[in-house]
Amino acid sequence: MPVNGLDAYDDGNIFAKILRKEIPVEVIYEDDYAFAFPDIAPQVPVHVLIIPKGRYVSFADFSAQASETEIAGFTRAVGKVARQLGVEESGYRVISNSGLNAGQEVPHYHVHLCAGAPLGRLLQKSA
Repeated sequence: MPVNGLDAYDDGNIFAKILRKEIPVEVIYEDDYAFAFPDIAPQVPVHVLIIPKGRYVSFADFSAQASETEIAGFTRAVGKVARQLGVEESGYRVISNSGLNAGQEVPHYHVHLCAGAPLGRLLQKSA
């Protein structure tokens, strides 16, 4: 059954391959619950992707299916990455695109941690 317009988890998605070490990336952070690496097409000076290690398609899937331990571990990992990158004082944004209308491109739940420049408004008005 689709979750937010996405099909069931696909073990062939690029983030699954990264987690299996089939695709090499620069590891920014890793623990039992999360894996962080630079975005391949950064939109700001600091643009890191943080993914849970479980097989979750979207935030809806993660929030409904992940254990409390996984949710807490992942959330704490996002904070640890921000501290490790030294962006807490200057500020940062955590973004999760969930579903096709939000622009989610990879069917593995992930967040973007963006920082290093003024980020402007959260949303721009559509034309």
